[in-house]
Amino acid sequence: MDITFNNDPKLTIFLPFIYFAWHDDVLSKKEITTISDFISSQEWLTKEEKEFLSSKINAGSPPSRSELFHWKEKIDAALASHNKIGNFTELGLLIANAERESFKEEDIQKMAPSFAQFESGLGIMSREVISGFRQKRDTITDKYKTAESFNVTQMTAFLDGSQADIIKTVKKLIGSQEFALNNITDVPEYREKVLKWSKILAKNGLGSYAYPKAHGGKDDIEGYFSIMETLSYHDLSLVIKFGVQFGLWGMSILSLGTEKHYKKYLQAIGKMELIGCFAMTETHHGSNVKGIQTTATYDHKNRSFTIHTPEKYARKEYIGNAANHGEMATVFAKLIIDGKDHGVNAFIVPIRDKGKNTLPGVTIEDCGHKMGLNGVDNGIIYFDNVHIPYENMLDRFAQVSESGEFETPIPSDNRRFFTMLGTLVGGRIGIPRSALAAAKTGLAIAIKYGDKRRQFGPEGGTEVPILNYRMHQRRLMPYLANAYALHFGLQYLTKRFVERTEEEMQEIEALAAGMKAYSTWNTRDTLQECREACGGKGYLSENRIDDLKNDTEIYTTFEGDNTVLMQLTAKNRLGEFRKEFGEMNVATIFNYVLDQAKTTVVEKNPFTTRNTDEEHLKSPEFHLQAFQYREKEIVSTGARRFKKLIDDGLDAFDAANVMHPHMLQIADAYLDRVLLEQFHIQLDKVADEDLKQVLEKLYCLFALNKIEEHKAWYLEQGYMEGSKTKAVRKLVSQLCWEIRQDAVPLVDAFNIPDNCLAPIVTTKSAEA
Repeated sequence: MDITFNNDPKLTIFLPFIYFAWHDDVLSKKEITTISDFISSQEWLTKEEKEFLSSKINAGSPPSRSELFHWKEKIDAALASHNKIGNFTELGLLIANAERESFKEEDIQKMAPSFAQFESGLGIMSREVISGFRQKRDTITDKYKTAESFNVTQMTAFLDGSQADIIKTVKKLIGSQEFALNNITDVPEYREKVLKWSKILAKNGLGSYAYPKAHGGKDDIEGYFSIMETLSYHDLSLVIKFGVQFGLWGMSILSLGTEKHYKKYLQAIGKMELIGCFAMTETHHGSNVKGIQTTATYDHKNRSFTIHTPEKYARKEYIGNAANHGEMATVFAKLIIDGKDHGVNAFIVPIRDKGKNTLPGVTIEDCGHKMGLNGVDNGIIYFDNVHIPYENMLDRFAQVSESGEFETPIPSDNRRFFTMLGTLVGGRIGIPRSALAAAKTGLAIAIKYGDKRRQFGPEGGTEVPILNYRMHQRRLMPYLANAYALHFGLQYLTKRFVERTEEEMQEIEALAAGMKAYSTWNTRDTLQECREACGGKGYLSENRIDDLKNDTEIYTTFEGDNTVLMQLTAKNRLGEFRKEFGEMNVATIFNYVLDQAKTTVVEKNPFTTRNTDEEHLKSPEFHLQAFQYREKEIVSTGARRFKKLIDDGLDAFDAANVMHPHMLQIADAYLDRVLLEQFHIQLDKVADEDLKQVLEKLYCLFALNKIEEHKAWYLEQGYMEGSKTKAVRKLVSQLCWEIRQDAVPLVDAFNIPDNCLAPIVTTKSAEA
C-alpha cells in the first residue's frame, strides 16, 4: 500500500513545516536542504517513509491546490482544538495524535530537542506564523488576482504579425536542448559555445536570411530583424555574434560591395565558413567615423592597397570576432592616392589563415574580460603595412579607375560619406529590437514572480502577492506599456527601412538613431527595476536578470553612443523645421501664428488646462495634442535659441555645444510622439474586442505616464494646471491597478521559451 498522510498519521508531524515551506508558492534551496537533511536524520522513519516525505519537498513537483487545502484543514482543526500552541513541533504533534496516538510522551521527550533545532534552522518565528494560521481576513488587495481577460494566443499572433512563421522557427531552436542555457564562467569555453550555437543557426539557413536568393539567402531583411529580436530572448552574446557575422560583416559586403564581392563571399559568410569582423571603431575615434586615422594607400604600379595603423590609438578596437575566430575584416580607412586624402572607404582585409594563425603585418590583442557579452571575442587590431589586392576595395560608392583616379557617382564628399554609412543603418534597427526583447524577458520574469511571491498582508490575514501592491505596480506596469509601445514603434521603423525610398532615407536614419537610443535606455531602466522588484532572487545569476543587465549595458554605447545619436535625431528635426520655416513668407508666417493661436484658444484655455474629467484624460485626442504641442514647442524654441546664439556672435560649434541638452529634449519629444501615433494606429487594426480593451489600457498608460514624466514642463508652459497633473498621476496609478490583472497574460503573449526565463517563474507553483 502506498504511504500517505492519511494511512500513516505519524508523518503528519511534518505537515506544519512542509506547508510553511510551500505557503508562499516558492520553495527555496535552503528550505529543501534543511528539510531533506532533517528527514534523513530521523532513525524512527522507514526508508519508504523518508522517500514519501522527500517527495513532498520536490521543487519540480509541487503540491496541488487541493493537497494544500487538505493540509491547511488539518492545521486549522488542530489549532481549533487547542488555544495555546507555542511552536510548530507542538502543532505537528497535535495533528499526528488527532485521530489516534501516534507518539507517546516518552517519544515526544526524545524528539523535542531535534525538532526544536530543526525549527530554528528553518528560521520560523512560530508564534507569529501560528497566529497568522489562526486568523482569516479578506481584503481587496489580497483578493486581486490574475484574470485572463483576452486570448493570449491571439495577442501573440497580433504581435508577431507577418513574421509569425520565422519567429516560431527561431523559438523552437532556442527552446531546444542544444540551446540549453547554463552559467559558463570560463571565457574561452563560453566563446566556443556561442560559436557552436552560431553555426547551428547558419546550418538552419538563418545567417543568410537577408542576402539575395542568388547568393544563398531569402532576400528578407525584415525576417532577419525578426530573427535577431527573437534570438535576444536567449543568450545576448549569441545575438551579438550573430549580428557581427551575418549583419555587420556580411551586410557590409552586401551594402558597400558589388556583384564580384557577393559571388566571392556571401554564401561562405551565410554558412559561417568564412568568419569576419567589422573594423570601424578606433581607440580615439568612436562615434566620429570621419576622423578615423587608419590609412589605405593606393599603389597604382601594383594595383593594390596598403592598410596601415599610423599610430597606437588609430588601432581598431572592440572589434567582434577579432580575438579568436575572425579570418577577414571590413576595414574602414582613409583612401590615400598620390598623397591626397579621398575620405573614408571600406576594404576587405584578411587577418588570419584557415588555421587561425594571424597573418603577417596584423597584430591582434584580446580586449579581455568585459562587464557582459563575454561569449563574444572582442579584439584590438593593428595593421603594419598590410597589402591587399585592388578587388578588395568595396566599391559601390567609390572606385579607383584603371588609370588610378578616384571616381564616385556621388560628387559631394559629405553626401557620399553619409550615404555609405546610411546603408549600414540596419544595425540601429537590430540593436533596439534586441534590447526590447531583453526588456520583455526581464518584465516576464519580474511580473510572473510578483504574481507568485507573497509578502506581508493585513494583520491576522494571509500574505499578499507583491504584484498586488500599488507601488510594485507603479514600478513595473509603465515599463510593460513601454514594451508594447516600442514593439509597435520598432515594427513601424523596420517597415519604413525595408520599403524606403532615397528621399526618405535621411529621416529614416534619424528615426533609427533615435529609436536605438530610446529603446536601449528604456531597457537599461526596465531591467534595473525588474532586478529590484525581484528582491534577492533577482540578484541570483540563475534568474537571468544579471546577464540581461550586464549584456545590454553596452547597447547604449555601440552602434553609436546614445547621446550622440539623439543629437543626430534632433539635428534632423531642426533641419525639417528650417525647411518649413527657414524662408518664411507671409503665408507661412500667418499659418504658423494661426496654429499657435489655435493652440492657445483650444488647448490652453482655462477650462482645458484644468480639465480633470476622466473621459478627457483618457482621450486619444488629448494625448496626441499634448505630445504634438511639446514636440513643436521644444523644436521651435530650440531653433530660435540656436539662431540667437549665432546672431550674438557665438561660433556654430560652440552654439551647438550649448544646445546639446536642448537637443536631447527635441529628440525625446519627437520619439514619444512617433511611438504614441504608432500605438494608436495598431489599436485601429485590432478586430477582437477583448484584445482591444486591454491594449487601450496599455496605450492610455503609456500616454499618461509620459505626460506625468514631463509634468514640470507642461506646468511651466501653462499647458496644464496643478489640478490636472495631479489627476493624471492618480489615473496612472489606477491604470496600473487595472492592468495588474492582465499583466501575466500580457507577458505570456511574448511567448518566451521557458528555458529563456528563470527558475523563480518556471518552477510550477501551488497556484498552478
